[in-house]
Amino acid sequence: MNRPDSSITAETGPDAPGPELHAALGRVDADLLRTFVAIVETGSFSRAAERVARTPSAVSMQVKKLEQMLSATLLERDSRAVTLTPQGEVLLPYARRILALTGELMARFRSAEMSGTVRLGAPDDLGALVLPDVLSQFACTHPNVAVDVVIGSSEELSRRHAAGLLDVALVYAQPGAPLTRGSEILLETPLIWTGCRGGAAWQRSPLPLAMWDQTCAWRLGAVEALEQAGRTFRFAYVSANFSVQMSAVSADLAIAPVPAFLIAPPLEGLDGTCGLPPLPSVQIRNLERPGADCRVQAVATLLRRSFDPWQRARPSRHGLNDAACA
Repeated sequence: MNRPDSSITAETGPDAPGPELHAALGRVDADLLRTFVAIVETGSFSRAAERVARTPSAVSMQVKKLEQMLSATLLERDSRAVTLTPQGEVLLPYARRILALTGELMARFRSAEMSGTVRLGAPDDLGALVLPDVLSQFACTHPNVAVDVVIGSSEELSRRHAAGLLDVALVYAQPGAPLTRGSEILLETPLIWTGCRGGAAWQRSPLPLAMWDQTCAWRLGAVEALEQAGRTFRFAYVSANFSVQMSAVSADLAIAPVPAFLIAPPLEGLDGTCGLPPLPSVQIRNLERPGADCRVQAVATLLRRSFDPWQRARPSRHGLNDAACA
């Protein structure tokens, strides 16, 4: 499965930062850049404040200070969203690069002192797609810290985290679900009806579905959408294992609601011409143990960064395959 390119290259062309910006970046406190990146990644001043452990007013003051130092407006804020200005778009890759280098430098000096174990949980799809890269990076910078991984459903992982059995966990949640203490939204992505390339499962009645049980955030959104549309359906393939569900879809035995970033050949998104109701979004959340130590925070930071490429390259809801239902 191909991941979006997360490399950062030097800016060129008419939008490249001039010598004034380069000089200003040399004087900028990393905490200001960290707050700026947190706002971009969370989409909110209040959620960014939770991430950087400051009050929303302090976050606003940091942004104002950063804008004054760079003599540029970086963010546009209204009642619904926070968006980057063109100057903010230029700054973002530089800010990420500086923070990454700062984190790497600190990790190199601290890793020899850091030891112990971090207990990490994730659903099986994220365990296969995200964790290998994250844990490989972590092992390089923290060779004396062991990471014990538990793969399970989001409901099970949430229970384990609440019981103090996990230090950090990745879980899926519906957008309307309340944020618990120590939780943050890493990514919100649309669910897409997904089928086999050239398949006919989407035409069958009742509609055959591949998914997990009633606790699955994907299933909850899909069932509600189908019921509201008056579409009959049946659970043709029920499994907690994502790869098993996708095997059924690949064999044209069923279709499934799948987060957009997980769709890869031979599967394809089924566009609006299939007569399927639109699906809601789903969130990936990070649950971190309150009062977590530096070991847990280091893992959580890498998990957070692993979703940056998808934050910057989210596909449109119906633009995955215009000919899927031809």
